[in-house]
Amino acid sequence: MNAWTVVKRNPVICGLALLAGAALVVVSEASYWQSRAAIERLAEGQQERIALRTLLIGMLEAETSQRGFLLTGRKSDLQPYAGGVKTVAESLDALDAGYADAPHLQPTLASLRRATEIRLEELARTIRLREAGQGGAALSLFSEDRGHAPMEAVRALTADLLAKDTQQRVVHGTELLSSLTLSRLGVACLSLIGLLALYFYLRHGLATQSHQAELKRLAQAEHERLEIEVRQRTEQLTDLTRHLLSAREDERNRLARDLHDELGSLLTSAKLDAARIRSRLGATAPEAQERLAHLVSALDSSIALGRRIIEDLRPSTLANLGLQAAIEILVREFGERSGVRVRCALQPVRLSATAELVVYRLVQEAITNLSKHAKASQAWISLAPRDGRVEVSVRDDGVGFDTSRPPTSAFGLLGMRYRVEAENGSLTVQSAPGQGTTVSVLLPQPAISS
Repeated sequence: MNAWTVVKRNPVICGLALLAGAALVVVSEASYWQSRAAIERLAEGQQERIALRTLLIGMLEAETSQRGFLLTGRKSDLQPYAGGVKTVAESLDALDAGYADAPHLQPTLASLRRATEIRLEELARTIRLREAGQGGAALSLFSEDRGHAPMEAVRALTADLLAKDTQQRVVHGTELLSSLTLSRLGVACLSLIGLLALYFYLRHGLATQSHQAELKRLAQAEHERLEIEVRQRTEQLTDLTRHLLSAREDERNRLARDLHDELGSLLTSAKLDAARIRSRLGATAPEAQERLAHLVSALDSSIALGRRIIEDLRPSTLANLGLQAAIEILVREFGERSGVRVRCALQPVRLSATAELVVYRLVQEAITNLSKHAKASQAWISLAPRDGRVEVSVRDDGVGFDTSRPPTSAFGLLGMRYRVEAENGSLTVQSAPGQGTTVSVLLPQPAISS
């Protein structure tokens, strides 16, 4: 089953699955880009907050260094001042870059820059006076505390920017939360759609499974019905075969009796009459004597033919001499007629009268087939008890045949099989082209009556 077949059989489920997949991709991508933008804005706001705090730290370093220099006059005390001024400048540049896309913060940022410049200029004036040796003037200027207002302005403006940045961070955080909420809702909806699709799929699967189970049950019931019917027909055919074989043997016996009683009597009577006529004529009619001799010879041939026909119809040797002797006589006569060398290995066995007749007919049919089709020069016939049963085997070295292909004429083997099965036996045929043929039969031995 390919994918297209599955889609055609489950259009609703496949449609829901495709819709859920597409929606999941869309929601996931939208949430990803929105969340990414909000996180980037939060990260940018963090940089501005750091710049504002760095600005305040730089201003404090510059003031502290300025006070120390005013008190001691040592140049080494001005090193923090230079670093603080540099830090303030870098922080202002970072704020300009960070708030470049925020026009509403530009006035506050400009005010912060002016207040910072004023405060740094005052710090620089006192430092120049102290460097010029006018320490008193520098201290006087410092004591006036003119830079208090600009410094407070710097703190106020920094606090204002931090507050506005905090508000912006709250906005960005809200956007991020909204994006995550949207993603959560989208995943929940898609999960619901997926569960719905799974429900329909399972429902369809259960319906299909139930339908298949019903079909399997019906097929099993039909199979059982056919098996019962085949078994009944087989039993009927077996009974019919047994009946036909029995009727055939009965008809042969009747015909043999008729031939023996009627035809035999007529031929014998005719031979006696011919003999009396011949004796009365004496030597007076030599031509008639010759005719009568020919007639007697013809009658003798007819009587022998009748006996042979009767023997074929009803093997008297089987009833009078037993199965072993009957097979030996049958095989000897076959070898004399056909020229095939037959070797027998016959042992006494115990079989019913009908089973003995089946074995005799089977050997008769086997050697008939051997003479017609096998083109064999040798044959082997065995009869022996084995494991409570009787085994009969007829093997030849003829041309053989392929058992996987139906033979052109299988009625001989089919008749053998029906005869054997009618006696609750089994028949097997083994053959191959150029390797001869073996026909084996197993028949049950009758139980010994106590």
